[in-house]
Amino acid sequence: MRGSSSYGDRDRDRGRDRGPRFGSSRVAPPPPKKFGNPGDRLRKKKWDLDQLPKFEKNFYSEHPEVHHMSQYDVEEYRRKREITVRGSGCPKPVTNFHQAQFPQYVMDVLLQQNFKEPTAIQAQGFPLALSGRDMVGIAQTGSGKTLAYLLPAIVHINHQPYLERGDGPICLVLAPTRELAQQVQQVAYAYGKSSRIKSTCVYGGAPKGPQIRDLERGVETCIATPGRLIDFLEAGKTNLRRCTYLVLDEADRMLDMGFEPQIRKIPDRQTLMWSATWPKEVRQLAEDFLHDYVQINIGALELSANHNILQIVDVCMENEKDNKLIQLMEEIMAEKENKTIIFVETKKRCDELTRRMRRDGWPAMCIHGDKSQPERDWVLSEFRSGKAPILIATDVASRGLDVEDIKFVINYDYPNSSEDYVHRIGRTARSTNKGTAYTFFTPGNLRQARDLVRVLEEARQAINLKLLQLVDTGRGGGGGESFKMSYSWSAHTYNTASIQNSIQSLAKWNRTLRLCLSKIVTGNKLPVTDRKKQLGQQHILTLKQTTKQQH
Repeated sequence: MRGSSSYGDRDRDRGRDRGPRFGSSRVAPPPPKKFGNPGDRLRKKKWDLDQLPKFEKNFYSEHPEVHHMSQYDVEEYRRKREITVRGSGCPKPVTNFHQAQFPQYVMDVLLQQNFKEPTAIQAQGFPLALSGRDMVGIAQTGSGKTLAYLLPAIVHINHQPYLERGDGPICLVLAPTRELAQQVQQVAYAYGKSSRIKSTCVYGGAPKGPQIRDLERGVETCIATPGRLIDFLEAGKTNLRRCTYLVLDEADRMLDMGFEPQIRKIPDRQTLMWSATWPKEVRQLAEDFLHDYVQINIGALELSANHNILQIVDVCMENEKDNKLIQLMEEIMAEKENKTIIFVETKKRCDELTRRMRRDGWPAMCIHGDKSQPERDWVLSEFRSGKAPILIATDVASRGLDVEDIKFVINYDYPNSSEDYVHRIGRTARSTNKGTAYTFFTPGNLRQARDLVRVLEEARQAINLKLLQLVDTGRGGGGGESFKMSYSWSAHTYNTASIQNSIQSLAKWNRTLRLCLSKIVTGNKLPVTDRKKQLGQQHILTLKQTTKQQH
């Protein structure tokens, strides 16, 4: 398969894409504009689709065990794993890794890492990706999405012609943040080294030289953030002529990063979009961008959070946050496992809060977009090792930060959208672990209240009555000022349906709540986990009293 003439012709044409190097009699291109959208300076390539070779993308052979699954078996498996499929021609899920029929060297790595069976997104995603179909995968954080697209990518790459000099990558993975790109690269290296598939990671904030050298030597897999990739494409340091397997990881953060026009220039490709949420903007992108795609949802079809996360919302005023944070951190740091991320809105607040906490003796460090890559790497290393168990961050760390033992997430500032809220709290309870998310919610966040209640209801969480009051205040058009007037909990008409839902969701805690109540009566000091249960008991009593009054 090496040395396809068509690929060679495209390789000889690369001068037209890359521009002159060193001296040349050709007229130099106009200087770049100082301002403009990313990718504006990329040259447009007119492809002759009749001249391009057809590339193979369907490598899936249904395993006999899968073939013999009845339609009832398939539907029952999907129901138990909360798999919802939209689109035609979706293959049956695989229930074991060997049914996907990956190469033996891939199976060896899976065995070394002690994976027993595929996760839900992998079970349905493997056969779909191996079939060459465009797809959308929606699953909560920590669900195994990375392997769901990287293992089929290895099979795809191994069936393509060898790279020639000047060829760009075959597999391109786009990620919104440096941290996510680096983590994907680690997985790609672990599974690709045994097959001699070369990969590199291209992102801003790091020296360009080593990244350019990797690209010029030739890599089959490139994991990149859009900004740095577009820089290299504009400079002619790489190209997308050979890119036939495209992955958009965390697609809902990629819309404003300048990648869309350039990717549209790829004449033929298999595209896989992955995310934990699926807002309407990205749905429209999928309709425009993907061809005859299949959508896989794991869990609820609406916006949903990981059900292994206990979500506690504290409705308060802005000037109360600092005292509440200190009280909360005193309780958290008394726990044996206390690794915590605190999310704030701005870089300035991130630095200021870190300084205040360190001045008061808390082992806190911070990370945000103005930090250099070496500094970010060092901070994350200190956080992972536990030397600095408190990480204060802007949303730069809300995606792709994969640290297994984060037990607590604190939203000091509520994010701009419920999608970002779901991603933030998803930093805890990775895989099958459990975690806790605390959120300070102020009258300034009024517009987000209704969406937050929906997320809490879907996850069957206890809902703070003050939050329900805030929703009703917003519905009445009173805004934050009306909330301030009723903040002392004067008589208020609550949404009865929401109250009943809260009572039903809290009833499941009954046994542990009784034990907690006995501790309260005897005056025992409660650890932080029992305080959560105490809070739930207080919610139940208040809710029942309120419901009686209304009836």
